[in-house]
Amino acid sequence: MVRDFEHYSAWRRSVLSALSDYQRWVRTAGLQDGATEQRIARALARLADDKLSLAFVAEFSRGKSELINALFFADYGQRLLPSGAGRTTMCPTELLYDASYPASLRLLPIETRAEHLSTSDYREQPDAWTTLPLDLQDGAAMHEVFKQVGLTRRVPVNEARRYGLYDEEDATLSATLDDAGMVEISRWRHAIINFPHPLLQQGLVILDTPGLNAIGTEPELTLNLIPNAHAVLFILAADAGVTRSDIEVWRQHIGAGRGRLVVLNKIDGLWDDLRSEADIDHDITRQQEQAAHVLELETRQVFPVSAQKGLLARITGDAALLQRSRLPALESALFEQLITAKKDIVRQQLQAELQALSSAQLGLLQARSRGIVEQLVELNSLRGKNQNMIGHMIRRIDAEKKEFDASLYTLQATRSVFTRLSTELYTCMGMDIVRDDIDLVRSDMQHSRFFTGVRDAMRQYFGRVNANLDAAERKTAEISDMMAVMYRRFASEHGLSLALPMAFTLQPYRSEISTIEMIYNKQFGTTTLLTTSRVVLMEKFFDTIASRVRACFKAANQDAEAWLKVIMAPLEAQIRQHKEQLKHRQASVQRIHDATDSLEQKIEAFELGQQELALQKQTLLELAAQVQQTIEADWAALEAAA
Repeated sequence: MVRDFEHYSAWRRSVLSALSDYQRWVRTAGLQDGATEQRIARALARLADDKLSLAFVAEFSRGKSELINALFFADYGQRLLPSGAGRTTMCPTELLYDASYPASLRLLPIETRAEHLSTSDYREQPDAWTTLPLDLQDGAAMHEVFKQVGLTRRVPVNEARRYGLYDEEDATLSATLDDAGMVEISRWRHAIINFPHPLLQQGLVILDTPGLNAIGTEPELTLNLIPNAHAVLFILAADAGVTRSDIEVWRQHIGAGRGRLVVLNKIDGLWDDLRSEADIDHDITRQQEQAAHVLELETRQVFPVSAQKGLLARITGDAALLQRSRLPALESALFEQLITAKKDIVRQQLQAELQALSSAQLGLLQARSRGIVEQLVELNSLRGKNQNMIGHMIRRIDAEKKEFDASLYTLQATRSVFTRLSTELYTCMGMDIVRDDIDLVRSDMQHSRFFTGVRDAMRQYFGRVNANLDAAERKTAEISDMMAVMYRRFASEHGLSLALPMAFTLQPYRSEISTIEMIYNKQFGTTTLLTTSRVVLMEKFFDTIASRVRACFKAANQDAEAWLKVIMAPLEAQIRQHKEQLKHRQASVQRIHDATDSLEQKIEAFELGQQELALQKQTLLELAAQVQQTIEADWAALEAAA
């Protein structure tokens, strides 16, 4: 595992180094403009985002925490996370490392579910969390602290319902009522373990979930953490097989796909000293095939393991027991899929950015080269010409310069329209609209405690969100079309080498909203009867939905703002360059006319400039190829380089 992460980190560092070399050279060569800066900054930010999230999902008592212990914490010589019979993890628990925090366990009280804020919102409010320090030198003490994630409290039914944690229709919850009418709930809503484990330090984030029923009641799991995980381990028990609740959660919240693995845990329950190894293996294979069939997977996608025996084997150094636990096979498949999936995502994004970058820089170099060629043609034509001919050329360049300056007035008019359209864009997707929409839905929910009213409020909300994105998309298309016309006009009238303006799309945000709506519809869309407690639960889901939509629109606004700032940058850069070239042409011919400079010296200087531009173009292509080669590098290449 550590080796795979080191390879991934080495790949990121090598791409970062190559891209930084490219950025430095572009600046030195004077080829940097606003659009280039934004694209490089975006590419560097993607490389800096090195988080790899891994979620463990299962019904309680399937051995999730034990599997985490076996995979990641066996070196501590004991169980760090609580693991045993019954429910040992009552709230979603993230294990990560953030150097800005001390080693600690941060706990979000369950009472926060009564507020209109998601867990993500509370991440920005440190004071809302209870923080317990970790003594890294005392494993037993850390184990005691970690037991907090399994603590519960008993509350009246009304309080549990207010938190969205009690539903009269759920027989399993009704059975937990005691004689005093109290129900057991988790003490904490969410837990974050900040721990300097080598893999966590390199960007791994582990999510340990409570039992499957919590997935339906904790919106953060359903809408954020599980869908966004790079890999999900769905854990079954070899003795129980695939239960009805397993199938429901698999189909609704996980599903087959890249980075989704199924673990058939507790195969040691099938070990029997009175039976042959062949018979035991046959039973394990049969359970593996049955699980794969029910979940509509290939058999190789289901991994039989014994987390408990694997942990024991690693603590005691028993290599034979470790192999029998089959843990190494799962570990290998897990990290191959996890890291490969993340790397492929980053690789595709970087390749698109690099293509746009190199095209823009080549355009600037070609414009410079064309300017020098034009001046060389003019200067060569002056050889042997008299003063009258040179004077005529001065007047012609002066007329060309005036014509170009006049065309800039058109650009000013375009700027005025551009400003108006930019303002209209923000009226479609501004944060005020997002806030007002959220307030409207909450008001509608409060005034309607029946399913149809709540469902209609949510349907109308998603309709308004998508309508706002549609309107914003039309405005960005209008801006793009207007700028494309301007680009083509300057290119044709003045011979500028201009690619079309930097593209912008709201599609990633539309896809995210669509995913949120799909998850919501899976959770509530088919419900025909909604109890009061289900209405409360829907409200809790809306808190997280609102948080996700708010974050989505905030990111869209930031991207749109950055795009609006740089969409004119390539055009303005070439306009400045063209003006400078006209100015230099005018000055060069004037100096020759005044006999203050040698015609042959000027021609020689421009020929040298032409050679220098050719070298710059070659260097640019070599640097771009180097970045591309580094992006496409595989593990074998990295190992060879090391």
